[in-house]
Order: sequence, then C-alpha cells, then structure tokens
Amino acid sequence: MAVEVSDYSIYRRVVSQLMQGQEQLPSLPALTLEIRRALSDGQASLGALARLVSRDPALAALLMKHASCALYRHPVAPRTLQEVIVLLGVGEVDRITMVHSIKSLFTLHSPAHKRLFMEVWERLVLKASTCAMLARLLGQVAPEHALLASLLSEVGTLAVLSAFKDEAQIPSGELYYKLCREYSKSLGVIVLKKWAVDDEYIGVIRGAGDWGASSGWGLELIDLVNLALFHAIKERDALAELPQLVELAAYHKLRPPLNFIGDNGELELVVSHRADIHAIAATLR
Repeated sequence: MAVEVSDYSIYRRVVSQLMQGQEQLPSLPALTLEIRRALSDGQASLGALARLVSRDPALAALLMKHASCALYRHPVAPRTLQEVIVLLGVGEVDRITMVHSIKSLFTLHSPAHKRLFMEVWERLVLKASTCAMLARLLGQVAPEHALLASLLSEVGTLAVLSAFKDEAQIPSGELYYKLCREYSKSLGVIVLKKWAVDDEYIGVIRGAGDWGASSGWGLELIDLVNLALFHAIKERDALAELPQLVELAAYHKLRPPLNFIGDNGELELVVSHRADIHAIAATLR
C-alpha cells in the first residue's frame, strides 16, 4: 500500500508535538515508584513489600506467574507473595514491576489502538523473552536484567503509539512503523530520562538494531539485545530483510558450541529453547 505523503505529514506533526511537550509523555505510576523505592531502600520487611505489591492485584498475579516460568526451575512453586519475593529477589521484582507498568501505561482503550498495541507488544515480549533466555544460557548478564533492557529499548515504539491516544484516527500499520523508524529512538531516550532509569538502558536504546554495535571482547547487554532482536524478527517473518547472523558484531563474541548456526540461519541455541522462550513470553502477556 502506498503511503500518502499528506497523511504522513499530519502524523509526523502529532509525534513532533509530543516530543516538544514532555509533560504529555507518560509518567510511572505513583505505586510503581513507591514499590521501587521500598525495594531499593533495603530496610522494608518482606511483609511490607508483599503488602505494597498486593495493592496492585494485576502486578501480584504477574509476579506469581513469572515465578513459575522457565527462568526459574524450582521444585516447589511459591504460594504466597512473600515466597515469590524471596524466590525472585528484589532486583527481579523491581524489573517485573517496571514491565507491568510499561504495559499498563501504553495500553489504550479504543479497539483500533488495542489491536495495534497488542501486535507491537507481542513482538516486544518475544524479543525480551529471547533476550532473557540467551542471558540465562550464556551466563554473562542476569536474565531479568536482559529482559528489562530489551523491553525498555522499545519504549519509544510504544510512545509513538501513545501520541495518538486523543486522536479520532490512528495511523495504519505501515505509517506507524515508518514513524517508529523516524522517532522511536529519540522518544525512547526522552521517556527513559524522564523515568530516571540507569544510563545503561539509554545506551541500549541507541545501539539496538545497529548490527555492528558492540564494544570490548566480553558479551554485553547490547549484544544480547541485538541477538534477541535478530531472532525475534526472523521468527515472526522468515523473509525479513536481515543480515546474515555472522555479520552481527555480537555473534563474534560467542564461542563453540554456543555459536552453532542451524540450517535456518539462526543460533541452534535459540531454536532448541524456543518452547522455553514462548513460556517466558506467555508470562508477560
């Protein structure tokens, strides 16, 4: 379908206005900030943390669900929020709280918004789950850290969609992705600075999708994010225009047998754990 230049100009103006008025960008909910402060303080008791989390039933359910997923192979499933917090650890609870907040911030209410959001969210959670599983298998980065970094790297993509929450119409899928290519990185940086997250996550936004992005010899967060992005795109669209896996800077940090590439051009490591990846993704939907 051909892109109408006039339509695109209108949508560009809406997104540009959003970038210029940062107060319009979503802020983290007060309860999220309260939970994160309690987690980082280190003085709150397990009971107090559990009571805070229980004020958001959807978050409590997500934590319970996540504690039983493929990243945590535990012989006895936790039954209470306190047991979940002990199993996951405060760092993971913090990260899942952020994931939950991101989804709730950008979920819009009209049917057209919801359809486009869910299509985008499915892609994001597949990428984030792949990133988490790679982190677990490769052992250089904590899986929960990798999952959040992957998701935060796409906050700008969601922010583009939020620009149209008050509009009678939203862009077509084609126009939306064109807007994302132009604005998502800049918007993502603005949002993460507003949320005062670690600078490391902002660096990941800038390097995500740059297949040559890397530094040093060791496997880093951006390497995992780009490996996950490559595999998530390939899984969703086998005909997508992608470089060969061996052309990715991140690939060259892998050592045998972890770097084995199957007949489909993907890491055998990812293909053989796809069921686990989808199980993690299911906890984030």
